Amino acid sequence: MLAEWFTTIPERIRWLELLTSIGIAAASIILCLAVSGWLVTFIVRKWVRSNYIVQWTASFRKPLGALIILSGFSIALHHYVPANWEYNAVAQQITMSLAIIFAGWGLYNVSATSSSLFEDISRRFGLDESSMLIPFLSKLLRFLIVVLVIALIASDWGLNVNGVVAGMGIGSLAVALAAKDTLSNVIGGIVIITEKPFSKGDWIMTPSVEGFVEDITFRSSKIRTFADSIVTVPNATLATQPITNWSKMGKRRVNFSLGVALDSDPVSLERAVTRIEMELHMSDDVHQDLIMVRFNEFNAQSLGILVYFFTNTIIWAQHLKIRQEMNFMILQILEEEGIKLAYPLQRVFLEPAAAAAASTTMLEPVKKNSAS
Repeated sequence: MLAEWFTTIPERIRWLELLTSIGIAAASIILCLAVSGWLVTFIVRKWVRSNYIVQWTASFRKPLGALIILSGFSIALHHYVPANWEYNAVAQQITMSLAIIFAGWGLYNVSATSSSLFEDISRRFGLDESSMLIPFLSKLLRFLIVVLVIALIASDWGLNVNGVVAGMGIGSLAVALAAKDTLSNVIGGIVIITEKPFSKGDWIMTPSVEGFVEDITFRSSKIRTFADSIVTVPNATLATQPITNWSKMGKRRVNFSLGVALDSDPVSLERAVTRIEMELHMSDDVHQDLIMVRFNEFNAQSLGILVYFFTNTIIWAQHLKIRQEMNFMILQILEEEGIKLAYPLQRVFLEPAAAAAASTTMLEPVKKNSAS
């Protein structure tokens, strides 16, 4: 029986239709190579001047080629198989599903971060390259495209999408309760991206972490600390905390109180304060808008001199170098003026009776030595 079936195969093959179908399939492949290769490139270079059309064409080049091949194979299949073939409906559904996938592929490419659509949004809203809004919108749009493609394919195969949506609506409360923290983090990420308190690469400080921003995702933000470790902070936490963005500084502050000895000469002290302020005004590394050097307080163990100024640089290493130079300058002026830095003092006061007893105790050894 099986041998007979194999021997009758050549008789049952319609060779003319088969060769025609193979020719159609081969022609579709050649047409795909031509259209997605030199033809589209030639047309774009020759007549198209719009950047939008160029990028849309580049995004749909491969999906268009896949659609051409799909159309060719579909025509070839329908040309060869009989009209009453029992699998015609399934073949049509498969063809339609693949066409939806290829169209979604093209839209997925268009929604890339570097597409002209998002470049135009960046220009209109004045967003820089470090902004996280464009990647966020790109990911969101791509997610919606994938969901739409899946829904269209499911609907084409007869699945009740409305029932699935209704079922999701019934279970949404349970999902929301289970994913409460995740939803909070996503909303926090949207708040951070839209309000833009910081961008990728900024140096920030919060009550929970300090370092440089490396990435912002839907759920969390990654901060590289000064210990070169990565800290992943939930966006909900960042959105509710005060954030200091040190990268937004135009200048960097130096503020400290210098304690000098209580017995410092007032004239020398005044001259030292004046000289320190003059040196700060003469420095090219110090911002000249606000410089204050003042003898401003009396302390229990020292006289306080306020030193307050800003460095032009905000880079930490350069800031420290300038601050070191200013500290050496202050020490030199204090030494030249004969003013010493304060050091901890402790005075002990004795009651009169205790003082007399202590004096007697100290004199007894002296009397014994004299007697001997």
